[in-house]
Amino acid sequence: MGIVAGLDSSSAFTHIVVCDADTGAVLRQGYAAHPMEAKATEVDPQVWLLSLGEAATGGLLEGVQAIGVSAQQHGLVPLDRQGNLVRPALLGNDKRAQVAAADLIDGLGGRQAWAEAVGAVPQAAQPVSKLRWLARTEPEMAQRVAAVLQPHDWLVWQLLGRPARRTTDRGAASGTGYWSAGSESYRPELVELALGHQAALPEVLGPCDTAGTTPEGLLISAGTGETMAAAFGLGVGVGDAVVSLGASGSVMAVHHEALADPSGMITSFADATGMHLPVVHTSNAVRALRGTAEMLDLEGLEELSTLALKSTPGASGLVLLPYLEGERTPRLPHTAGTLSGLRRESMKPEHLARAAFEGMLCSLADALDVLRGRGVEVRRVFLLGAAAELPAVQAFAPTLLGTEVVVPEPAQYAALGAARQAAWALGVSQGNLDPRTPPAWQDAAAQVLDPGEELSVGQAVRQQYVATREQIHPGAFDATR
Repeated sequence: MGIVAGLDSSSAFTHIVVCDADTGAVLRQGYAAHPMEAKATEVDPQVWLLSLGEAATGGLLEGVQAIGVSAQQHGLVPLDRQGNLVRPALLGNDKRAQVAAADLIDGLGGRQAWAEAVGAVPQAAQPVSKLRWLARTEPEMAQRVAAVLQPHDWLVWQLLGRPARRTTDRGAASGTGYWSAGSESYRPELVELALGHQAALPEVLGPCDTAGTTPEGLLISAGTGETMAAAFGLGVGVGDAVVSLGASGSVMAVHHEALADPSGMITSFADATGMHLPVVHTSNAVRALRGTAEMLDLEGLEELSTLALKSTPGASGLVLLPYLEGERTPRLPHTAGTLSGLRRESMKPEHLARAAFEGMLCSLADALDVLRGRGVEVRRVFLLGAAAELPAVQAFAPTLLGTEVVVPEPAQYAALGAARQAAWALGVSQGNLDPRTPPAWQDAAAQVLDPGEELSVGQAVRQQYVATREQIHPGAFDATR
């Protein structure tokens, strides 16, 4: 069918993959860091274009017929009536809108009202909260805002030459806080609630739609957010969940409908295929491992993993509730972590090391159970992040998560998902692909881990963890049941 490309503009870099449109085989790649501070909370979007241009040098896109764009989520790009930037873009890691998010929750009548309206309770990261923050702290700037985009929307618009038509997709739109994944429509009154007046919102395209074609004839697909693109690049479907191990953690799964959750634990995203992608976040994942490694004066997580494997299941009775930065799942924002079960025989470094791994994975299993409790089918779990390569994680995860675990080889899955979407849009435009069925690309190379006969051992460790959690934080999950 041809050659396509996928572009992922993350918070720190741009990565481009050029793929065979029929098989997904990667033909060549390009990379460039963003010329900005890694921890910046606001930025001139032009740096994304500079990074894109650098990544695409050397004829990288020669012969490419279509390109898809994935980008960091929750960024807010405010534009005036002429399409010019009102102020630097606000990025998803900006926590200044926490009070604004709380104001919005109260302004609509509570958490349940938001869950019913858009499938998510406002968080500081979301564009709707950033609009409220802008209106409260920079009112003169806010009054000039006539249109709002997210990073992926803005990049597509720039690639097409800034046409009158501005577009997004249902995946990116579902993270704004003013588009409902349930009704698949905007709630413009929520923009007005946040900003104080209406603003133009981009047209929401379907999964295989085309945003436009450049003067050179390059087809631009709808694009999507990084989370949705990565899921599409991995090829996850119904029955699959993805557990991401970063400093914090997340669990998402493909589902046939949007989920409204008044507790705020579930964020109801749409995916890049026409399905839904409910996500549950934890505040603590690998940060619990790093903290334990520092406490034990170890060089890094590899040493912690080796030490943990010297212990036995259940860590001789030690249980770590890894709520070091408070916790989102369960909703315990002001709590602290707890180490329970200290006895003379359990006070050994290897047991503490194992308790850290078991605590992190049991916390993520709790998040997985939030989705299961709402009818989400989970037959296997994809485990992502550098920590997924640790032997202790691979040894403990299948039994503690209670299912088959797939550890894909490291790859640029968001860029691959963007490229797959481009291939879909190209195929549909040429009449070669069904609009309801994405191209069948080769599966990601992966290691498959099965709980096997050790499942009952993992269940006993989980029970020990749950009993400790219920004793210290009784009823913490009652709102989700």
